[in-house]
Amino acid sequence: MPPALAHCHSESTSGRLGSDCRRRAIRDHQGILDVILIGLSGLLIILAVRVVADRTGLPAAVLFVLTGTVLSVLNVGPSRDLDPDVVLELLIPPLLYAAALNASVLQMRSHLRVIGSLSVGLVLATALVVAVVLDAIVPAIGFAAALALGAAVAPPDPVAALAIGRRARMPERLTTLIEGEGLLNDATALTLYGIAVTAAAAGGGIALPEGVGRFIWAVAGGVAAGLLIAAIVRFAARRLSDPLLENALSLATPFAAFALAQSAEASGVLAVVVAGLTLGHQSPVIESGPARLQTRAVWRLLEFILEGYVFLLIGNQADNVVEGLGDYSASTIAAAALGTVGAVLLVRPLWLLWLRRITRAAGETRLSLREVVALWWAGTRGVITLATAFALPLDFPDRHLLLFCAYLVVLITLVGQGLTFAPLLRALRLRADEAEQRRVRAEARLAAVEAALRRLDELIEEERVPADVGARLRSLYEVRRTRAQNRVSTLADDEVDDDQFARETEARGLLRRSMIDAEREELVRWRDAGRLPDASLRILQRELDFQEGSPVGS
Repeated sequence: MPPALAHCHSESTSGRLGSDCRRRAIRDHQGILDVILIGLSGLLIILAVRVVADRTGLPAAVLFVLTGTVLSVLNVGPSRDLDPDVVLELLIPPLLYAAALNASVLQMRSHLRVIGSLSVGLVLATALVVAVVLDAIVPAIGFAAALALGAAVAPPDPVAALAIGRRARMPERLTTLIEGEGLLNDATALTLYGIAVTAAAAGGGIALPEGVGRFIWAVAGGVAAGLLIAAIVRFAARRLSDPLLENALSLATPFAAFALAQSAEASGVLAVVVAGLTLGHQSPVIESGPARLQTRAVWRLLEFILEGYVFLLIGNQADNVVEGLGDYSASTIAAAALGTVGAVLLVRPLWLLWLRRITRAAGETRLSLREVVALWWAGTRGVITLATAFALPLDFPDRHLLLFCAYLVVLITLVGQGLTFAPLLRALRLRADEAEQRRVRAEARLAAVEAALRRLDELIEEERVPADVGARLRSLYEVRRTRAQNRVSTLADDEVDDDQFARETEARGLLRRSMIDAEREELVRWRDAGRLPDASLRILQRELDFQEGSPVGS
């Protein structure tokens, strides 16, 4: 018997009170079962779509949206209304934090002017142009309400573009620009959105001094909250030795940063990003090796599941979006939709061309025309746009029309640009210099091995290591140094067939995995024969897992 029903039975077994209690408990219990079924069916769809994406090479995010749209139109499969509070407070913080952990602070700093222009200037410009165009097309909406829509559709969501770009081996500079813009633009958009919604609800204009003051406080408060949470986590992580505790601390970090900033009416999104960037940059010195392996694995799993649910949820809103459009004429709907989509698509390339000019005038490394085209097409919109549009109050002026325009922007940019982004990168011949990346990694690996040998010599001289132990370690590291030196010299040889080297590396990897599989099979035979306890088997399996995950020849 479910606990709620048991409680009703203990309270009253007869009479109207007991009957009402049981009916409420049954409804609540059925609601929980519905949520569980929706979650399980959604997970099965995510797994199936991921398999299709991996086998076809199509973008997973686009397939999720299309699948969700089809299910919504056919009224089959899992269905869940988009709750903006759940999205903005429970889904966005961990997704942003996971992305920030993997971003490069140093690379973002080297492109700070361009990233700042895209994440602040371009967002404001897009929102204003959308507002002006929509206000001119449908004057009854009002400028403040149109600006709220503009703020919702202004910030690109880089998840799909980055996933596609990395698969297409996009250059590192483009990755940094798209990543930096996507991490920082949400704070600008959400702050402007709040100002516009408040002004529209009050039926008045937008006070510029008040708006500027709120924006400055949102940014300053968000940065301060993120840095404070990062400092607390850094202090705690250095004093923890249990990987499970470090992992739990990492999972709590984005929600703590978001809650602290929001409680001070600052930007929770910016706080999460700042905390993630800071801790991601410092993770090599504050996290233990086992904790880092475990934490990264957990965050990869969370990203995999949350991104699937988010994009599936976007497509699943098709029915909700078209609801309520009956009050508008077809010409009004078409004009508002075309105006919004057109403004979003045209403002971005114009801004990028202007940005290319000013970076050249300032003597900075300017954007090439090919990079401008790629950055333009990388401006896909996603769940932030849809969540902010759904967050409009139910009595907001022309809410249904604004929601439809926002959904159309998401659908067109995410599906249209998402499907064509990889072919565009190939047509533009924008591809990372993998040879240079391999060379840098090889030189860094050699430098790390030599640093380890120097440290070993110091410890031996201080007599902190037994001579025989030191000799064995030196022998192992000498082999590693020889391999690293050979790798550097091989990569430096222009006549080396890099494809042949890749084939040899792959062959060694397959051979190594086959040998490790043989070890695992033997350990299982020992366990099944009663010669090896399960606890010992798990310890030995973990050792083999680490060996399998380490680079071949390291």
